[in-house]
Amino acid sequence: MTKSEPTETRELWLARHGATEWSRDGRHTSTTDLPLLPEGEAAARALAPRLAGQVFAQVLTSPLERARRTAELAGFPGAEVDDDLVEWRYGDYEGLTTQQIRASAPGWSVFSAPCPGGETADQVADRLDRVVERARSTPGRTLVFAHGHCLRVLAARWLGLPPSDGRLFRLDTATLSVLGFERDTEVVQRWNS
Repeated sequence: MTKSEPTETRELWLARHGATEWSRDGRHTSTTDLPLLPEGEAAARALAPRLAGQVFAQVLTSPLERARRTAELAGFPGAEVDDDLVEWRYGDYEGLTTQQIRASAPGWSVFSAPCPGGETADQVADRLDRVVERARSTPGRTLVFAHGHCLRVLAARWLGLPPSDGRLFRLDTATLSVLGFERDTEVVQRWNS
């Protein structure tokens, strides 16, 4: 921590993994463990100077390769694996685009409709509530490396919103976001930067 920073600072920094073939193509990717594309690796490396100089009390990562590799390239090869940060399990919709899903389920959204054979929004929220509690109970900053939909739900849960409100937070690959407090109120300090 810097000298002027209060010791009671609680922040949750979110780093979405770099691009994979499926994220580039808009395909829902949860348990399929894809590697980063070369441009995804370059974008992950570009996170390193943006994170340099920050002190983190804990650094966590999803167990999936794309998140772990992003953490490594961003300068955090020792990030602790936390299974609660795995991406939303899409079940039968794994590998499909939203357009393909809507051909048989008009108006479908992961935030408001079921994923047959996958997780519900409430199940995802239950996992991510544990991450929120872990970050809030740790003095200082927590940095997590994870995935688009789960990080959007994580932001909603930090703010005390239902998991469906994750739909309000666009999140691109290899971006940083910061959640924190203004006085006693949970806030978004920076998003999708």
